[in-house]
Amino acid sequence: MERRVGEVLEQLEGVIGARKAAGSERSYTSRLLAGGVPAIGEKVIEEAGELVQAAAAETDERVVSEAADLLYHTLVLLACRGLTLADVEQTLAGRFGMSGLEEKASRSPN
Repeated sequence: MERRVGEVLEQLEGVIGARKAAGSERSYTSRLLAGGVPAIGEKVIEEAGELVQAAAAETDERVVSEAADLLYHTLVLLACRGLTLADVEQTLAGRFGMSGLEEKASRSPN
């Protein structure tokens, strides 16, 4: 059976939401969430670095594995902030029709 693109990410987002609500000590996701943005952010940075290293010098399978790790940790970070994939999708959809350079220039400075 073929899955539609994004189906697994939506399912994973649901699992992360359930872990956030339950707060189980036996759940890695719950432990990450309990650490807040600092703990989750460290993992996002770590996984991003591992993805880049794998892309530079490892097999396609390692690249895909590291990309999966980065996506998972990114979803946990979004959940920690009460944000969703739909929020990200809406922002990405709004960027269609303009070049990446134009989009970047249109952002307000932090």
